[in-house]
Amino acid sequence: MAHAPRISDDMTVEVALSLMAGARVDHLVLCDGDDRSTGLVTLAGLSVLRDAPAYTDRVRVRDLPQG
Repeated sequence: MAHAPRISDDMTVEVALSLMAGARVDHLVLCDGDDRSTGLVTLAGLSVLRDAPAYTDRVRVRDLPQG
């Protein structure tokens, strides 16, 4: 099984979605400034954020509601 790409939480949702499409994955590993894994972001979670009324192309992955 291939490992999911690792991203920083300052990446925009648009770039993260593009990366997911290019890598053909449904999740990305979220990392802090020291490249330590801090969680996962999923295609479904990013899609919910992108579909929110307040969404703009400047929204960062860190803005994804945690839950």
